Amino acid sequence: MKPDSLMLIAIMNNKRDLHIARTQHWYRIPVKSAPKKLEEMSYIAFYQTKAFGDQKWSINYWAEIENCSIVERKDLMPLENDHPRADEQYYKVEIGDLKQLPIPIISKRGRRIVFIPTTLEKFRAAKEINDLFNESPLEDKLWYGFKENEIAAERQYYVSEKKANYCLDFAIFCEKGKVDVECNGDKWHNQPEYVERDKERSNFLTSRGWSVLRFTSTKINNSMPDCLYKVKNTVNNLGGISMADAKPRSFEEEDSNGPHQLDLFGEEL
Repeated sequence: MKPDSLMLIAIMNNKRDLHIARTQHWYRIPVKSAPKKLEEMSYIAFYQTKAFGDQKWSINYWAEIENCSIVERKDLMPLENDHPRADEQYYKVEIGDLKQLPIPIISKRGRRIVFIPTTLEKFRAAKEINDLFNESPLEDKLWYGFKENEIAAERQYYVSEKKANYCLDFAIFCEKGKVDVECNGDKWHNQPEYVERDKERSNFLTSRGWSVLRFTSTKINNSMPDCLYKVKNTVNNLGGISMADAKPRSFEEEDSNGPHQLDLFGEEL
């Protein structure tokens, strides 16, 4: 068992599918919407939606993947041959016994997700959904900076409206607005087509009430305190980070080399 073995976090929408996973040992994914590298995954875990009551918005169960094949839906569900998608192709992901986590991996905001490719190593260390993302070392570095400074953010957060559909690297929800924080790799985002695309994206988000911050890889790798300083100042200007069961969280304004966090009651930690 390799510590960096690939793992898929998949959505579990209803109790019937969980029962099938537990008793028949398989899970289905439409081929047309399947994540990349599905056939390379060694493990799968299930993020449960609101249909599961007390277990909603959390990961409680996982299993080893034993086989992955393509079949039609009617072969998986022979009693539902009249289903509108009966002839569509699905991946049949055959799994071993479900294992239950001693402590669930939660989503603090109760958000919906799409598939999350991750690793067994990250899964074992994760305390919340945002710890699982594994797409960018640059995003990971900024995420760890956020965690150390208790900046509550959501990773890979989707904003959709009509034909527009954007995935934000980080979304921060404040009392008087929202902040989109983007990690821009120097190589790709300096190309003319990316510059124009980023401008269009920023204009769309700004018109919908988002404040947009962009940090290059050079900035994140060499000037992390300054990145965090700018994020904290933006949060403060928007009334602090919204907290579900406490007053908004703000940060003491100092120079970028040494900002100190305030506790929930405004006193320095």
